[in-house]
Amino acid sequence: MRTEEVDLEPDEGEVLTLHARLGLTDDEYQQILHRLGREPSRSELAMYSVMWSEHCSYKSSRVHLRRFPTEAPWVVVGPGENAGVVDVGEGWLAALRIESHNHPSFVEPHEGAATGVGGIIRDIFTMGARPIALWDSLRFGPLDQPRNRYLFAGVVSGIAAYGNAVGVPTVGGELAFAEHYSDNPLVNVMCLGLLRAEDLVLATSGPPGTIAVLLGAPTGRDGIGGASILASASFDETSLEKRPSVQVGDPFAEKKLIEACLELYRRKLVVGVQDLGAAGLSCAISEPVSRSGHGITVDLDLVHTREPEMTAPELLMSESQERMMAFVHPDRVDEVIEVARRWETEASVVGEVTSSENVVVSHAGEIVVDIPAQSLTTEAPRYQRPLGEPGWMEDLWSNTIKFVAQPAIATGLLQLLAEPELGSKAWIYEQYDHMLFLNTVVGPGHDATLLRLKGTDRGLALSTDGNGRVCYLDPRRGAARLVWEAALNVAMVGAEPLAVVDNLNFGNPEKPEVMWQFRETVEGISEACEALGVPVVGGNVSFYNETDGLDIYPSPVIGMLGLVEELLLPPPRLDRAEPEMAVYLVGNEWAPNLAGSAFEKVTFGHVGGRPTGPDRAMGRAAVTAARRLAEAGIPVLHDVSMGGSGLALAEICIASGVGASVAYSDWRFLFSEDPHRFLAVAPAVADDTITALCSEVGVPFLRIGTMGGDAIVFDRGGVRAAVDLTLATETWRKALPEHLRN
Repeated sequence: MRTEEVDLEPDEGEVLTLHARLGLTDDEYQQILHRLGREPSRSELAMYSVMWSEHCSYKSSRVHLRRFPTEAPWVVVGPGENAGVVDVGEGWLAALRIESHNHPSFVEPHEGAATGVGGIIRDIFTMGARPIALWDSLRFGPLDQPRNRYLFAGVVSGIAAYGNAVGVPTVGGELAFAEHYSDNPLVNVMCLGLLRAEDLVLATSGPPGTIAVLLGAPTGRDGIGGASILASASFDETSLEKRPSVQVGDPFAEKKLIEACLELYRRKLVVGVQDLGAAGLSCAISEPVSRSGHGITVDLDLVHTREPEMTAPELLMSESQERMMAFVHPDRVDEVIEVARRWETEASVVGEVTSSENVVVSHAGEIVVDIPAQSLTTEAPRYQRPLGEPGWMEDLWSNTIKFVAQPAIATGLLQLLAEPELGSKAWIYEQYDHMLFLNTVVGPGHDATLLRLKGTDRGLALSTDGNGRVCYLDPRRGAARLVWEAALNVAMVGAEPLAVVDNLNFGNPEKPEVMWQFRETVEGISEACEALGVPVVGGNVSFYNETDGLDIYPSPVIGMLGLVEELLLPPPRLDRAEPEMAVYLVGNEWAPNLAGSAFEKVTFGHVGGRPTGPDRAMGRAAVTAARRLAEAGIPVLHDVSMGGSGLALAEICIASGVGASVAYSDWRFLFSEDPHRFLAVAPAVADDTITALCSEVGVPFLRIGTMGGDAIVFDRGGVRAAVDLTLATETWRKALPEHLRN
């Protein structure tokens, strides 16, 4: 049944308002009239609406994204393609991409999240890579609200259902809850793929005469205007009516499509490939020819469909899943069709690259589109939106709690362990197949995931990190700290940081304060990446994460790829601590700043103050020290981040099943989340190694305690606060399940 979202046939006299129904502004419609010198057809207007959407054109963000450092000797493909690609040695390349499916997941959480997984996987194998692993970064409102529980459970089930069925394991991720996400969850998914250097494929159309072959699932009416239109508008009371605009995925069809495409690449049967994701066929025919400086003719009557009598705009806008556009030399078309047939994947010859610069589309024997390809892509609107620091920032920074008395340390730690975003994530990752391919050396529950690069002595470490609360308090400092945290996380398993992808989730870009948050975030990421010498190789921007005027926290997510030159087993893990081992705090001199900390929020219900900024020299020293300690065989390394050193110690104790006793001079020492710090746990005989290495690197270190016993003990001049290890473990394990039940 048609809905308002797919009904592109307006009533008499309604032509001039159709553009508004498709998400185009009056000014953008005037730009189209000026460029074409005539009224656009309905099919042309449909193409402009999806290609000029915020999701596809980056019209509000592109001017700022140019700030990112994107080049390094190991970067093979940077931003602008379907995925970033870096050289990881011995002829191997790694393809990395992160994407959001926030708006579709709000409307229909299971399918929205599932098709987000399918889309990011296609971004990877479009490059010629086999997808090998997924990570998720999720944000929801508090679980005491029934709809938030529904959204959370639906998203996790969608990720699990698609990833498990398609055969790509979800091996890590992170999770947070805050009121600002109640009606606007964030569902970000990162994917890693591997390929040989000679198998790299780019999204190019090739020269005139190249044939366009549509591969994969039949086109239907699901997903029309889905990601492109849904992600380019704010939510309101009508949002749930957009359910028909969410795509429906089929992981088994995607699995066959993966294998068909990888065979096409191995046999060198394609010139280029483009995923049909957001904007569907409109994107797949316009972007590749735009990159090549050519045009294309397409006959929509040749598109294989699963629904009868689809209109031209519907065919052009549909975001039906599991589809790819292959550009093939005319002499190889029969071979491509045969490969698709053997993999039970439908294939249709739908067009041909031309020497013109226009996209020409016919339907039912008539030309319905004839427009310059560049007008859909490189000539899409670019906005320098007004920006300005919010008037409330100074008040927010000065809004600190004046702590007079020391809180109950044991009670405070248990409160942190009981928080669903800080407790065990086993309820989530046990639904995922995280050991597929047997590449996983360090899996979920640790600072970073460590994967074996089979056939070599190398390993790949990956981490996803976000903290909307700290970025709300200071977007630049918060974003920079995320990059440093991600770098330290991959160093925990012995990796050198290599490349970053980012997912930038923000509110309404038409608000100056949101654009200020965005600009500051980009600056923070850029400054940290420059200091580390790590390029940004790709990313995604998700704007309009706003419901009824309430914007989400500025929520950048950093995906970090690190390289281990020589994989030494066993690597550092949280579960390798043993009685009598010494506990060291390594890194930044701590300051009594709890701004944005989990302890401040959980214990005092307060969010305010200004977080401590990163320190370039100390950041580099801490990352180097962590990597070298891992190489030296230190059994346990754990980043101090959310929850502070107190929670970090508790996580080591819980994972290893052994208590600990540590000394402290100020209770804020235990819960400060200041950057560039980590815990090292090692036998006493390693003291000389730690001392020599930290001294050589120039990073402070302090022995603060010893592992052992059946409690987590904090000692201040003989005054002890103790948490029974069994109680701590049960509290931590039950945190998420109990919140879901209650």
